[in-house]
Amino acid sequence: MNLSRSSNSPGLPVCIAASKVDGLVLTLTPNSHNYNYRSAVLFGHATLVTAIDEKLWAMELITNSVVPDRWKHTRVPPNAAEMQSTQILKVKIDSGSAKVREGVPNDEMCDLGDQSVLDAVWTGVLPLSEQFGEPVPGPYNIVKDVPEHVTGYKEKMNKMNWEYSEAAARKDAPVKRKENGDEE
Repeated sequence: MNLSRSSNSPGLPVCIAASKVDGLVLTLTPNSHNYNYRSAVLFGHATLVTAIDEKLWAMELITNSVVPDRWKHTRVPPNAAEMQSTQILKVKIDSGSAKVREGVPNDEMCDLGDQSVLDAVWTGVLPLSEQFGEPVPGPYNIVKDVPEHVTGYKEKMNKMNWEYSEAAARKDAPVKRKENGDEE
């Protein structure tokens, strides 16, 4: 944040990277093990948000990206001390790259042609998904029921995350092979 205050136009050069693992891909040999994943890298320039309306708008977007509708279910607007201690950067994206790996194990033809290896080694994908647990009330919480915007979000995201990771594990179904190893 301090560097962004002193940066000149077009802003502080930044790189933003994110990745998420969706499954462990287990193959016949450790050298072919893999992950199903999604990743992105963005390059751009960051500048400090100083206008109060824009800062509040960004804070609301950020808060609601964690749990939808959370902003309106909190004490808002933030007080002066909270606004002073919170810094928001906006990033003008110049370029980016994304990569997704989905699918089943891919092994070497020599291993696929070795029946003793095929008979002995289990291959497949162990789907991995982020799951939210049961909400735990805070130590001074006196609201009896967990609000729907929290429970509904938990249920929706758990279902969506599981369905995605399981579907990613099934992509590129294995090619049927003939006795001689040729693809059908």
